[in-house]
Amino acid sequence: MTTADAVRKRHKGSSSGARAGVKDQAKEPVQWGRAWEVDWFSLTGVILLLCFAPFIVFFFIMACDQYQCSISHPLLDLYNGDTTLLTIWSRAPSFTWAAAKIYAVWVTFQVVLYMCVPDIMHKILPGYVGGVQDGARTPAGLINKYEVNGLQCWIITHVLWVANAQYFHWFSPTIIIDNWIPLLWCTNILGYAVSTFAFIKAHLFPTNPEDCKFTGNIFYNYMMGIEFNPRIGKWFDFKLFFNGRPGIVAWTLINLSYAAKQQELYGYVTNSMILVNVLQAIYVLDFFWNEAWYLKTIDICHDHFGWYLGWGDCVWLPFLYTLQGLYLVYNPIQLSTPHAAGVLILGLVGYYIFRSTNHQKDLFRRTEGNCKIWGKKPTFIECSYRSADGGIHKSKLMTSGFWGVARHMNYTGDLMGSLAYCLACGGGHLLPYFYIVYMTILLVHRCIRDEHRCSNKYSKDWERYTAAVPYRLLPNIF
Repeated sequence: MTTADAVRKRHKGSSSGARAGVKDQAKEPVQWGRAWEVDWFSLTGVILLLCFAPFIVFFFIMACDQYQCSISHPLLDLYNGDTTLLTIWSRAPSFTWAAAKIYAVWVTFQVVLYMCVPDIMHKILPGYVGGVQDGARTPAGLINKYEVNGLQCWIITHVLWVANAQYFHWFSPTIIIDNWIPLLWCTNILGYAVSTFAFIKAHLFPTNPEDCKFTGNIFYNYMMGIEFNPRIGKWFDFKLFFNGRPGIVAWTLINLSYAAKQQELYGYVTNSMILVNVLQAIYVLDFFWNEAWYLKTIDICHDHFGWYLGWGDCVWLPFLYTLQGLYLVYNPIQLSTPHAAGVLILGLVGYYIFRSTNHQKDLFRRTEGNCKIWGKKPTFIECSYRSADGGIHKSKLMTSGFWGVARHMNYTGDLMGSLAYCLACGGGHLLPYFYIVYMTILLVHRCIRDEHRCSNKYSKDWERYTAAVPYRLLPNIF
């Protein structure tokens, strides 16, 4: 019997046994999380992403390196025969051992901070939740423990970065952008390596076989992942580390490197670059301040670890989430005061909605509804669901505050902030606006995925909730 067969047998046996003693409960627990089977539409999307996502990243980075961040000029040159793909490829900087050393030191340093430096920030900062924390219950009914120390890792890293720039001068603050395309090859190597390792590990020595899912399709399994929470040892959790360490910690450093390059090239840093640095730094710091809360989000609670997360966190996130700063290196823009103020206000209002919505949900969960939202005791719909171990669990879905306005108002705030980053780049090129297009597709897709899971998980209770809160993102619109 293969690992896949064994896992399927255990899941089916436990779910049918639980179902015999309980009637009219949630649907089969195997529907909670990633699907067992894959249809042709999903498979086509998976294959297209596996084939083209790396080239999309290369295209955008190459467009800035060779065409001043224009995405139409290279396409027109190809169409008119003025250039070829081989010519564009040959002009792009290639892999270098210098970049490999930089990236190896970076990842190793983040592993050391993650594994070897227990969090002390929760003992210093009032209101911050760090240290050892429980994650959400997995589909198999397990609750994993995590060492939450991302804020500490971010602070240590940035203190050393500033100290180097001001005092030690071990390396130039422009080191990241100076090696940007060679670093792209290095991140791809790690992204594919960790994705492939996770794929093999799931077959040969999974951390918890009960939380594995096999579809029988190698492409889908490789991309969407098989293991729910792959780990090495007790504490090195693949999802938490790759979601929250090399890429997101680097996000603000990448932007600082862009700003340093602007200073080097032009002798000044534009207000648009400052806006992008500030607004995105707020988002990153919010992520790490609320890392314990992040353990209860869709990335940790539902996604399995495969190429989608492994390669995506290593390559897609650091290279495409920072496109605005890269664009401003090649196209420095000094915004008018009203324009800059409008971007800042949009970004801050979006952040307020994003954070307030998540805070309301967190407060509601922690107090089990014994709190006030917008000055009133929150209303909710009580639901029940079944985990794969046969247990019946209760859950409450809030219908007050922002959660009574729309079912995903946190995503609405996120999109407002994303739009602010793009508007900081003016309207001269389309490239910096890729981010808002991508985030809209991503978050709308997440809405649909999340609600499909919730419908399977809560059944008729979910229908009651959607009747009470009928809109997803925009009140009276969608």
